[in-house]
Amino acid sequence: MRTRPLVFLQVILCCWTLTAQPLESKPSDPYFAKFSPVQAPTPAGLVLKSGDRLAICGDSITEQKMYSRIIETYLTACVPELQITVRQYGWSGERAPGFLARMTNDCLRFRPTIATTCYGMNDHEYRRYEDRIGRTYRESSAAIVQAFKANGARVILGSPGCVGKNPSWSQAKESTMEDLNLNLCQLRDLDIDIAAQEKVGFADVFWPMLRAGFEAQKKYGADYAVPGKDGVHPDWAGQVIMAYAFLKAFGLDGDLGAFTVDLPGGKARASRGHEVVAFKDGELQITSRRYPFCAAAGDVTKDNSICSGMTLVPFNAELNRLLLVVKGGTARSYQVTWGKETKRYPAEQLAKGVNLAEDFVVNPFSFAFKKVDEAIAAKQNYETRQIKDLFHGPEGRADLEMTAALTEKARAPLAETIKAAFVPVTHTIRIVAE
Repeated sequence: MRTRPLVFLQVILCCWTLTAQPLESKPSDPYFAKFSPVQAPTPAGLVLKSGDRLAICGDSITEQKMYSRIIETYLTACVPELQITVRQYGWSGERAPGFLARMTNDCLRFRPTIATTCYGMNDHEYRRYEDRIGRTYRESSAAIVQAFKANGARVILGSPGCVGKNPSWSQAKESTMEDLNLNLCQLRDLDIDIAAQEKVGFADVFWPMLRAGFEAQKKYGADYAVPGKDGVHPDWAGQVIMAYAFLKAFGLDGDLGAFTVDLPGGKARASRGHEVVAFKDGELQITSRRYPFCAAAGDVTKDNSICSGMTLVPFNAELNRLLLVVKGGTARSYQVTWGKETKRYPAEQLAKGVNLAEDFVVNPFSFAFKKVDEAIAAKQNYETRQIKDLFHGPEGRADLEMTAALTEKARAPLAETIKAAFVPVTHTIRIVAE
């Protein structure tokens, strides 16, 4: 009988804590009038450690294997020195209590050292917020974090994303899109509170997605759907925003390298992960063991394009900087050729540095990057089959440990293919005065 007042007091204190915290800035448009999201914490340095085993956990949005693939490809190709390995555990329709029930069987057996979670979409039940929804979500989410911690894993607790409409499968047809997003915003704020109490990281998926979706429709048209055409499952543009949230939460600084050219001195140098092979007459040859993130060329006005998603968050500026700095130029401008493309830059701009990764969408890394990304896609596809079909199928029910051992043998060559695909790239930059 004495526990009821204590639980009630904890709920009151939690609500007071959330309302007492500073809030995110928001656009003045009436679209955002009812939203008062708590200010998200910022990472204090790099969270990842060399050799980390990352578990990416979530519902059907994770099982789409899109944001998880962006994350793994980025970690593999852009920061290879960290030697991170990844598994994805997406499960369609799952809620936080569902993952809590299966995490020992499916995830902890592989001894992750760091994990991301992205639940809340199904937990919010596609309706207006109710206290029971928040209570169930909070209890399960906190228990997931505690279980990871108890097994030696660090955690990035991800918020749910936003919705673009009340989806067709919702049972609460009277609830509006705004009702659903206010509910999801409430779960996001609960995640922030859990992360603070448990001293783990937080990835804000909801607020960047909601803002980006609003801005994208103004910029690209009313049919542009950051949360996806069904209102819930994002296409590539929305998935970029999700990946951006988690990569930022890891504390990555986005500094992927710099090539510095001294034109009068005829010298050039490269930062860590890159090696100058030769420099003569404005032609710089480099061998790189670190890639920029290479989005395939796509229509920036379409929500099925990674390139488009990169225009909605500062992905290139904050996570994808491969700089060319050219000093001592005496001409007013220069042509820079990298791969098959040529760009024109004023000498003053080159002296400050230009971001090759942003300006040259298709570049000398694109082919090698695609090979790595395809190998990662194949591995992640198998991981869904390994857990959903085999661990939880007839094979797993008959002998789970044997199934785990056999499926690991099948997964191993897929992981090795990723390693084999990641090879040094030798490329040339030509700098010609105009």
